[in-house]
Amino acid sequence: MLPARANTRKLPREFYTRADVLAVARQLLGQILVVPTKNGDRVSGMIVETEAYRGPEDRASHAYGGRRTRRTETMYRKGGTAYVYFVYGMYHQFNVVTCIPEIPHAVLIRALEPVEGIELMRARRPSRSDVNLANGPGKLSIALAIDRSLDGADLLEDRVWIERGDRQVSASSIARGPRIGIAYAGQWAEKPWRFWLRNNPFVSRPEGVSRSLKPHRQADG
Repeated sequence: MLPARANTRKLPREFYTRADVLAVARQLLGQILVVPTKNGDRVSGMIVETEAYRGPEDRASHAYGGRRTRRTETMYRKGGTAYVYFVYGMYHQFNVVTCIPEIPHAVLIRALEPVEGIELMRARRPSRSDVNLANGPGKLSIALAIDRSLDGADLLEDRVWIERGDRQVSASSIARGPRIGIAYAGQWAEKPWRFWLRNNPFVSRPEGVSRSLKPHRQADG
């Protein structure tokens, strides 16, 4: 049986169903992504880097222009659904669907700081330093055994979920800049919709254009 903590600290549905995907992407920083093993052992990491995707107008989104395929259909579900896809023929990437049904917003989880189940992460990613266990979207999926079987999973259930972290994340500790690997998206590639914890060694790519967030500032559109 999973620890009671898993049920009392899960982020509620209302966290995910908000209309502002940028706010959700920022506020996921410092929260804990948990993927238990079949035995119920916790494997988890603190979210230290995210990217927001705001379909259908966002050219970098899989749902750009209202595109719907077997893969992207998950993006049109209710907020708090896991969206997992396979890229480059070798990596899975884990996303959190946000907003209400039929509005394809999502947040890519780009990097984690390992918290629990670190020995198992090391076994899944041998010959890697701890800093490199989950400091990228493909790496974290291997470390936490995330694959397409979790696509469509409800984050309020017990296959995969996100809990409130113990760390207080201030606005000044968050950096932002353009998303990675989306040069094809034209002007949308310049949107500062990638967020990460400043000076955290587990971030995938901390260098580049960034700026601190100011308290209560409305994110750029």
